[in-house]
Amino acid sequence: MDQIAQFAPIILMFVVVYFFMIRPQMKRAKQEKHFSSELKKGDRIVTKSGMHGKILDFSEKQNAVIIETGAGKITFDRSSISMEMSRKLNEPVKEKK
Repeated sequence: MDQIAQFAPIILMFVVVYFFMIRPQMKRAKQEKHFSSELKKGDRIVTKSGMHGKILDFSEKQNAVIIETGAGKITFDRSSISMEMSRKLNEPVKEKK
């Protein structure tokens, strides 16, 4: 019984690390993968580098997205699209009263 009590703080530390660090990170990765797979032509997006554009086409061979920007057409990897910033760009503007 003394051995279990001796290892209890270490076990508790691993449980806390799992629930506060590992699990949320896995959940976020799953959400980003779902977001990336749900993209369609015509969606307005923002890349992680801050470039705004509209999806023109997909390149399944390269796992990339062709985006139309003010500078022309640019190809980006699907993983470079920011989920949070793209959602903020597409949500309706709320008016202040």
